[in-house]
Amino acid sequence: MLFPEPADPNAYALEISGDSMEPLYRDGDRIIVSPQAGIRRGDRVVLRTHEGEVMAKELARLTAQRIVLRSFNPAHPERDFSRREVAWMARIVWASQ
Repeated sequence: MLFPEPADPNAYALEISGDSMEPLYRDGDRIIVSPQAGIRRGDRVVLRTHEGEVMAKELARLTAQRIVLRSFNPAHPERDFSRREVAWMARIVWASQ
């Protein structure tokens, strides 16, 4: 798979750790995250809480008060956050699979 030219000069790479996104992303896969890309329900995102927890999941719901994330692996439950708990969220724009 060819690496796309990111339109966002602030895009960066992360390495997946854990199994919450299997079989879509596996431990060790690399993803490109774009802080400037728009985010909609159904997008795959990376979220960081103010507590320092970082996760890659699917955006299930986004309201003025709440952010709900879904894991692809059914062994991991949905995560529901108050907007105040979230430091940042960015869309995944590419993955090495």
